[in-house]
Amino acid sequence: MAETSAETANSYEISIDHLTYTHREGVSPSLSDVTIHLPKGSRTILVGANGAGKSTLLQILAGKRLISTPGVDVRIKGRDVFRKTPAGITFLGTEWAMNPVVRGDIVVSDFLNSVGGYRHKDRRDRLLDILDVDLDWHMHQISDGERRRVQLVMGLMGDWDVLLLDEVTVDLDVLVRDDLLTFLKDDSEKRGATILYATHIFDGLNNFPTHVAHMHLGTFLMEPTPWPWASGSMGATSVDLGPHPTLYTVALQWLREDRDRRRMLENQGRKPRGARAGTIPSDSETFYKKYDYSH
Repeated sequence: MAETSAETANSYEISIDHLTYTHREGVSPSLSDVTIHLPKGSRTILVGANGAGKSTLLQILAGKRLISTPGVDVRIKGRDVFRKTPAGITFLGTEWAMNPVVRGDIVVSDFLNSVGGYRHKDRRDRLLDILDVDLDWHMHQISDGERRRVQLVMGLMGDWDVLLLDEVTVDLDVLVRDDLLTFLKDDSEKRGATILYATHIFDGLNNFPTHVAHMHLGTFLMEPTPWPWASGSMGATSVDLGPHPTLYTVALQWLREDRDRRRMLENQGRKPRGARAGTIPSDSETFYKKYDYSH
């Protein structure tokens, strides 16, 4: 008897079939016919330029954006993320540190206790050491990077099963970031936890993922593929990067090719980016030229 699509989805920790998503009516989709299947315990890096759809995909998996299109199946741990949301999903994104609530005058120790830190003392204390957090910090007096460390302690101190990371290490110094990635890799291997991580920082990341994926303009040019690649594989790049390319080298080549693809579409009528040579001055340009006192 053939396995049904639901049975196939349930055999993966993260499963998406034929997902198309548009932020608002009348604009091009942010995601187009996306299908991915990730096994339990995998650590997948999403590679793509700004606007490729990485954040939208992670927000949908976290249940932050509702999908109502018939036939679309989005599951984590075999359960629909919108109708039967499973426990154990943690989403960490960059917007948290800008929330006025977490920028108020509250001591870090009180803040962590207010979100249940006392229930996870062992993991909390280990993360406090890894992320080098001072429990006496006041949230309104610390830097964005220090506030990010507090966010990571808060988000990771519970026993998560699926971790969705959206550029959340961007504010960390290189030492703390490396210690955090070591912790996450160890946690994933010991507990079979699954990580999907969108980032633009690839230094020191070569030994972290089990899979890499390439997104461009809302689609997967390469679905999650085991990493490192087999010797001699070109790995969906237009040039041979050698037998053992680094993730940084691969990402750099992919992004070059993505820019070339986009510019080709612009030559075919897509709205172009960059300077607009020879255009008629806009009303704002005409206005501000009268009152430009910078010279």
